[in-house]
Amino acid sequence: MNSSKLKAIFYTKYGGPEVLQLKEIEKPSPKDDEVLVKVHAVSINDWDFGLLEGDFINRLLNGLLKPKRKILGSDIAGRIEAVGKNVTKFKTGDEVYGDLSSYWGGFAEYTCAREKSLALKPASMSFEEAAAIPQAAMLAVQGLIDKGKIHSGQKLLINGAGGGVGTFAVQIAKLYGVEITAVDSTSKLNMLRSIGFDHVIDYTREDFTKNGQRYDLILDVKTNRSMFDYVRALYPGGIYVTVGGSLSRLFQALILGPWISMISKKHIRIVALKTNKDLLYMNELFEAGKIKPIIDRPYKITEFVEAFRLFGKAEHKGKVVITM
Repeated sequence: MNSSKLKAIFYTKYGGPEVLQLKEIEKPSPKDDEVLVKVHAVSINDWDFGLLEGDFINRLLNGLLKPKRKILGSDIAGRIEAVGKNVTKFKTGDEVYGDLSSYWGGFAEYTCAREKSLALKPASMSFEEAAAIPQAAMLAVQGLIDKGKIHSGQKLLINGAGGGVGTFAVQIAKLYGVEITAVDSTSKLNMLRSIGFDHVIDYTREDFTKNGQRYDLILDVKTNRSMFDYVRALYPGGIYVTVGGSLSRLFQALILGPWISMISKKHIRIVALKTNKDLLYMNELFEAGKIKPIIDRPYKITEFVEAFRLFGKAEHKGKVVITM
């Protein structure tokens, strides 16, 4: 391959994983406030899949008829190969990771990133582990700590617990001494037990909003039910936090949240992701052996269609990572 060319996972029209292509493109050059990263690993997030399929909201963000940004991928890990003249935090050779949301371009062998979008990767952390962290771990931290005000002695439920956010959230919540219940599909229950959940609920067999159990805090990755269902599963004074899911349900949370809080003394909160805010905290937890990213398995760049299909079916355990 020409040294000025690189491989990238590319798409020119909206659709499923089948519209993705592996192509050669020109190697980018960093701007004055950017670094050039040799990407070693990148993980798939809901935003990637939404931008790929092109629902109404994502078409407004990325082009009505065809995508403006043709290379997806936000959560990257790699090594810096070149730095812009205004960059002060990093130097050539540094191993870094971070969330490039709104800039994208991660599903490529090289990408440019602003220095504010990256953090140094601990030497003991693999590139695959680093790529699994940014978006999922930030949502878990900001959902549990910033919005959920988690504290010891609580009963916590995580809906959609078997993906990236849930598998980080249980490890963080354990540090606070809470009792944790997971809700997910049958195939993920053994994995969920193995990483520390005290109780598991198979959503195909049991509705946690109707079984009479109550919780102090609900962290919701799916947001696929009415807000009134969630409120029913909370203790008085309890907090429901959504970090993503159905746009119509998120809109319901936004509109009804203040009214529900006023009449029921139960609280509805939405996480507006602050990208990369808590990466240094995650570094501390990782180096202390308190968290470990759960990865379904790393996929090679040539297996990208299979990786996206697995993600689209929501059958993955933890994060789906592609090595570049």
